[in-house]
Amino acid sequence: MAKGYWIAHVDVDDMETYKTYVTVNAAPFAEFGARFLVRGGQREVREGTARKRTVVIEFDSYENALACYESPAYQAAKDIRDPVSTGDLVVIEGYDG
Repeated sequence: MAKGYWIAHVDVDDMETYKTYVTVNAAPFAEFGARFLVRGGQREVREGTARKRTVVIEFDSYENALACYESPAYQAAKDIRDPVSTGDLVVIEGYDG
C-alpha cells in the first residue's frame, strides 16, 4: 500500500496564532500517524517561486492522509490557521514502485 503525503507551502502572517494551530493539530496528527519529514528548515529556491515555509508530512497510507485532513479535529485546527496564513496544500499518494 502506497503511503500518503501532505505537501504544504505556507506564508504565516501571525506566528503566535500559528503556534496555537500547531498545538491543536498535534492530536489529529497523532491519531492518523502523521510523521513530519520537512517542517520549515533551511532551503534554497532554485526555480520558480515559493512561499516562506515548506512542510512535508508522511502518513502510512493515502487514505489516512485524506482522513486526517477531513477529520473534525484537523478542521478545527485549520480554522485557527486560515485567518493568519496563506498557503497551498496537496494531499498526494506516494510512489509504490
